[in-house]
Amino acid sequence: MFKTFGAVDALTATTTDREDARRDWTVLLPFFNERDFLEGTLASLARQTEPPLVILIDNGSTDGSGAVARSACVRLRLAHVLLRETTPGKVAALASGFSLVSTPYVATCDADTWYPETYLATARAVLERDDRVAAGAYFVAADAGKWRRLGKALHIIAAAALLPGQCHAGGAGQVFRTSALRGAGGFDPTRWNMVLEDHEIMHRVRDHGRLGYHPDLWCAPAPRDRDRASTRWTLAERLCYHATTGWAGDWFFYGFLADRLAARRLSSERLRERAYQDCAPEALAA
Repeated sequence: MFKTFGAVDALTATTTDREDARRDWTVLLPFFNERDFLEGTLASLARQTEPPLVILIDNGSTDGSGAVARSACVRLRLAHVLLRETTPGKVAALASGFSLVSTPYVATCDADTWYPETYLATARAVLERDDRVAAGAYFVAADAGKWRRLGKALHIIAAAALLPGQCHAGGAGQVFRTSALRGAGGFDPTRWNMVLEDHEIMHRVRDHGRLGYHPDLWCAPAPRDRDRASTRWTLAERLCYHATTGWAGDWFFYGFLADRLAARRLSSERLRERAYQDCAPEALAA
């Protein structure tokens, strides 16, 4: 039995049991007020060579994002379920979506990110190599040249080789074996409801096996920056992460970092309180 958080409404579904039986991927796509970027993201997911079931989780949008997402999925003939999670925060949204996952693989995607058509196929190849339990994509502009992309790829691969137990990819580009993610407890705001949920979940999943990265596993977030105070960790916290991950990861997250983030009121809900610098939706490849 999986937990749900708040009032979760299944609003629409365009998939059948027979279709789901042939599907290997579920994409969890939480969003809050992202109507200008959702169509580009969903178009990229509709073009995947391994078609997913997309679980859309509307986390209380006030700009009609849910209707935009539903309309785009219908137009793109993209199999989807639309949920409304009333508990604010990305972790609660991911938890609600994950409770419906029945495919062997699951990806977490962001509503303002573009994914190349081989993204899920590449992710599967990485996960199946040496039975990896999770993998991460590096971020690069969709129109980046080969040298820029190579540089980004070499950076994440070198970092992973040097620090194999750490998370080197954000939540917009994380993929999992569903069994490993479920075995690690999945997304659970009663366990972790702070920012940096992408690092915390990778910390738990890595207890079930190795993490993977690959030069061909990448995605392209929209090039927009927050114009408010950062929700990232401090330099001291990051250095402590590097120093303790291999032997005291539980202490770092639950005995050290959680209290510090709570003192700064950096709960998962704070991720919704963002104002971005101007960035046209066209910056996200269609």
